[in-house]
Amino acid sequence: MTNTDTMTMGDDWGAALGNAGGATQVLDQNTIDGLLGVTQETKEATHGVMVLANSGLVSYERLPMLDVVFDRLVRMLSTSLRNLTSDNVDVTLDQIASVRFGEYMSSLPVPSMISVFKADEWDNYGLLNTDSALIYSIVDVLLGGRRGTAAMRIEGRPYTTIERNIIERMVHVVLADLTAAFDPLSAVTFKFERLETNPRFAAISRDKNAAVLVKMRIDMEDRGGRIELLIPYATLEPVRELLLQNFMGEKFGRDSIWENHLSNELYHTNVEMRAVLGETVSTLGRVLDWKVGTRVMLDCTPESLIEMKCGERSMYVGKMGRHAGRMAVKITSDAKREGEE
Repeated sequence: MTNTDTMTMGDDWGAALGNAGGATQVLDQNTIDGLLGVTQETKEATHGVMVLANSGLVSYERLPMLDVVFDRLVRMLSTSLRNLTSDNVDVTLDQIASVRFGEYMSSLPVPSMISVFKADEWDNYGLLNTDSALIYSIVDVLLGGRRGTAAMRIEGRPYTTIERNIIERMVHVVLADLTAAFDPLSAVTFKFERLETNPRFAAISRDKNAAVLVKMRIDMEDRGGRIELLIPYATLEPVRELLLQNFMGEKFGRDSIWENHLSNELYHTNVEMRAVLGETVSTLGRVLDWKVGTRVMLDCTPESLIEMKCGERSMYVGKMGRHAGRMAVKITSDAKREGEE
């Protein structure tokens, strides 16, 4: 640094300090923004709608039942993969997070092993991504690789037909367990659709749409890898109300104990039944002319069916007779309800 540069810096500092008894000059907001490199454009981008448009974070309501579902999946998958590989398999749930679909797909390498599956009952799709470490580990195990040696990985090359078929077999196992994990909550069938190696061809949702990302770690002694389930929120929308429950079978506002008590007491309630022998339609003028001894003709015979009513509701149909010296009705069938033919 030359003497000239030193003198220039000193002059600048002197001008900034001011001459009022050596008091430090108070910097205004514009000066501070200039020193920090904050421009008017960056200010506008941190307010209002621009925050929502430029935000990379996804904040959605928590779905408590997803934790239960994927805990079941982890337990079931440990057994299924152990049967598939005949090796000791340990499956752990690493993370359940919300991401944007486009950002996640952009983070995947090429080539990748991306399985597209469909939820038939929900009429939508999901993705299952298998990382290269797990691919080579599964291939090595199923093709008789030695234990204690790490699987050989060649990054960047396309996957062979054998590798694709082996991973597709594993994907079928994972989707079967995922179907069973959702079964107590909602009946759904996850079916394998296709296997893609390029993330561009595995697009099942818009880039800005939110999705649930589930990361699981699979360890087989000294080798293993990771599988990632990506399920868009649009796919889970049909069972959103069920996923918002805090525990299985939660029903706000209902008390099963009280319902059982009420139903049991209803069975002991006395009900008045009426046997209607016949009915006729008459005008009010004729009814007013009725006197003692007036006969009213009913359009029925001794063999006609009798209608049993509870209030205004028809319950049963039967025949009139006598039993133990009393008038009785033998029920032959249920009465036709309103709307029935």
